[in-house]
Amino acid sequence: MQRIYDFLRRHPTLVDTFWAVVLFAACVTWIVAAPHSDLPTTRSRVLAVPISIALALVVALRRRAPERMLLVAAGTGLAQLALDVPTNPGDAAMLAAIYTCASTGTRWSSRVALIGGLAASPLAMVRWPPHDEYLTIWTKLLQTFFLTVIFALSWVIGDRLRTRRAYYAELEERAARLHREREAQSKAAVAAERARIARELHDVVAHNVSVMVVQADGAAYVLDAAPDQAKQALDTISSTGRQALAEMRRLLGLLREGDDAGGEYVPQPGVDQLADLIDQVRGAGLPVRFEVAGEARPLSSGVELTAYRIVQEALTNVRKHGGDGVSACVQLGFGDAALDLLIEDDGRGARHELYAQGGRDGMGQGLIGMRERIGMVGGTLAAGPRPGGGFRISAVLPLRTGR
Repeated sequence: MQRIYDFLRRHPTLVDTFWAVVLFAACVTWIVAAPHSDLPTTRSRVLAVPISIALALVVALRRRAPERMLLVAAGTGLAQLALDVPTNPGDAAMLAAIYTCASTGTRWSSRVALIGGLAASPLAMVRWPPHDEYLTIWTKLLQTFFLTVIFALSWVIGDRLRTRRAYYAELEERAARLHREREAQSKAAVAAERARIARELHDVVAHNVSVMVVQADGAAYVLDAAPDQAKQALDTISSTGRQALAEMRRLLGLLREGDDAGGEYVPQPGVDQLADLIDQVRGAGLPVRFEVAGEARPLSSGVELTAYRIVQEALTNVRKHGGDGVSACVQLGFGDAALDLLIEDDGRGARHELYAQGGRDGMGQGLIGMRERIGMVGGTLAAGPRPGGGFRISAVLPLRTGR
């Protein structure tokens, strides 16, 4: 059944042709069976045939060429008046032409259709007044009025459909524009977060490598009592450190491509500063429970910074989206091979688009920044509403040995 419906929607002219055939059959029946008072002469019956064909053609092609079919319908109506072919079932084609021009035709054809529809019934009543002598002038006027209303309604329905289609088209265009804007904003957020990650990684990695180079150079000059092999090893450390520093700067340059933001590089926080961060959040009015599980161990600088930023961003989101009376819990777990982060709150949760459509909250990068940052260290992130209410962010960061 659905296939038939889809086929008919793809071939509207075929549907209109079917109704045109039905209309022409009704006209033929009328021509053959019409009383002498309606078609008094053979000439009038013969003239009614081309009139009926023209009206059937209007129905068949009304959606393919609405303006032209309106002109054909108007010309056919004038021919009826001039040739004295009275109103008949084929005149229903004029209603179809008016409706089609009002719904899909040009503006001028819609106006012409309205004017023609309002004039059709009065002209017909004047040209072919009822033969019943018992009908009063008021009855005739009332009959003309109701026929005019029918023509006007066909135009009103068509024009209403035109307005509705335009409204839906505007909604679709607006949705498409918002989708494009959202994608552009997400890409900009990713680019900005990559640039920020590049700056922070430069602070951590470049600083440590620079210290290693300085220490290796110093040891090469002050360790006079050491064997030659030790001095050679220190030279190797120095050379390797410089190469690593150059390579890291090259990679950071790729990440920061297109980012002209400058700024002074400073050391970045890590897991040891989480307690201070949570105390600061508590001081701002958000109750936070902080728990640490497992045995703490040295972490790479990138993991340290990532863990700190994830907790910082998550608590910021709790304050923005959790509502009044919300509290949060931060759990830090040191496993055998990964650092587990779990941040939960009991607030009202976040809107669906904050975690299902890229994680951008309209104010900043949101979850986009978290995913980018965790991806840089090879970790994973899961975010979404809690079963009992509120929101949950779970991150797993791979552990690496010492700095």
